[in-house]
Amino acid sequence: MILQNILNDIEKVDADVYERLEHVTRRNVFQNLFKKAMKGATAGAPVVFASMLNKAYAGMDDVTDVLNFALTLEYLEAEFYNKGLETPGLLPDGIARTIYMQIAKHENAHVALLKGALGDKAISKPTFDLTYKGAFPNVLSSYDTYVAVSQALEDTGVRAYKGQAPKLLGTPVLETALQIHSVEARHAARVRYLRGYMGWITNQDTTNIPGVEAVYKGDDVITQAGINVSSITGISSDTISQAFDEPLSKEDVLKIAGPFIVMA
Repeated sequence: MILQNILNDIEKVDADVYERLEHVTRRNVFQNLFKKAMKGATAGAPVVFASMLNKAYAGMDDVTDVLNFALTLEYLEAEFYNKGLETPGLLPDGIARTIYMQIAKHENAHVALLKGALGDKAISKPTFDLTYKGAFPNVLSSYDTYVAVSQALEDTGVRAYKGQAPKLLGTPVLETALQIHSVEARHAARVRYLRGYMGWITNQDTTNIPGVEAVYKGDDVITQAGINVSSITGISSDTISQAFDEPLSKEDVLKIAGPFIVMA
């Protein structure tokens, strides 16, 4: 249960959490959330829980920023898959449609969770241009283009979550972010297989998607923790690059995702 995981993480980094939460016990936290949910509270249990955390951890601006950054990407992915599934003829019945239906469910669940956790601090959903400012004009009419852009989105998401993880160290939301990250990686691998490619990335290979070089830039690293892995294993550089994914900074991700976002 996600709330259980969050509470476990809070206790690890802050043994006095329940004193912060107005002297309630773990049992009372769950009882309160359950009662709110059963009464049909407008905000729902996740928002009630977020409100409690806001009181206990006021000022965690970095965490709010990271979660809203993640929410922006999840909004984009959810929009991409919802629109694709709604477009007649783009994803006919078959394995691809089945896969994208499941991915869409995941992305919509991620949006709901992040919005619930952020409460009134959650940003509004932006307006998106899925053609990437005209770079992919047939993204909603060509299956091949749609799947290619899907791959680029998922590969970006994996590296984006990895890049933000250090900012969440010692916070109660790190585990949840990592749970989302691993699912995004499964999406990326599955979409790559749909296109006929391996589930992992070799060096900075874009797998024949023009204009997405930034998504794969810097993913050819063969030195990890200061150790040249190729030199100590004799394994080829190509294979070593496949064995490790590199993070992307927030700035780099925003440059990649920026053309999808319509500025007001």
